[in-house]
Amino acid sequence: MTVIESRTSFVAALDAADYLVDEGLSIALFLAQSIRQPLILEGEPGVGKTTAAKAMATVVGGPLFRLQCYEGITATEALYEWNYSRQLLEIRLAEASNARISATDLFNEDFLLDRPLLGSLRHSGPEPAVLLIDEIDRADDEFEALLFEFLGERSISIPEIGTFRASIDPIVVLTSNRTRELHDALKRRCLYHWIDFPSVERAVEIVRRNVVVAAEPLVRAATAFVVKARELDLDKPPGVAEAIDWVGALYALGVTSLDPSTVSSALGAVVKTPDDMQRVNEAILGGVLAVVE
Repeated sequence: MTVIESRTSFVAALDAADYLVDEGLSIALFLAQSIRQPLILEGEPGVGKTTAAKAMATVVGGPLFRLQCYEGITATEALYEWNYSRQLLEIRLAEASNARISATDLFNEDFLLDRPLLGSLRHSGPEPAVLLIDEIDRADDEFEALLFEFLGERSISIPEIGTFRASIDPIVVLTSNRTRELHDALKRRCLYHWIDFPSVERAVEIVRRNVVVAAEPLVRAATAFVVKARELDLDKPPGVAEAIDWVGALYALGVTSLDPSTVSSALGAVVKTPDDMQRVNEAILGGVLAVVE
């Protein structure tokens, strides 16, 4: 089982996976993989919360199980589901051969479909699985309660079969954009870390690593522009993810440096609403958003 025992080595492994961390985030991620306590990562959209779990899977070498949360998500989508079509086929085969069939014959592991949570528990290794529960704040309060047994005991109870427990505890990362407050009962079971938007220099390095083909002047100027745009009163402030998308789009358009004639190119990668587009254009015209040449 892969466990990196030194935080220095862990940070180096994340760096090799092109995921840069500050001290606070490195400690949070290191503890999540060392003591296997679930980790809640909160922060504004685009600061790298989801990417953290992906980088963790790369570092430890295990599979990534991802559960994308949304309003109305149900237990069957998160935990497990029965293969009803196969059960029906089994019933028809039994009827055709005049064989007797019982509930035990139909509700066993042969007919069980793993969903992300159960799949991460049943992963046998040798490397640990990484479970990403993405945007948990979008799910209903009731769905949070469904997670308590899993997060607290690393187990899932299935009435027809029994309780499944992990042979190798998965590394669990929950992300939240803080659209609502998470329950205290959920937080008690988890570590917590807030990811701030990185400094300009760190943001430049992140963008450079994700768009390696782009020219250095373009990476620096575009990233600085996005950082400055975040100071405007925007409905949806751009994150690092938007900076990466914009630099990639500019490169695809053949742009090698940012200047007044190219700044509007593919600006839709950064600005996502008509009101925000108007504010950004006004800020450019008014000199509030200066284009770095």
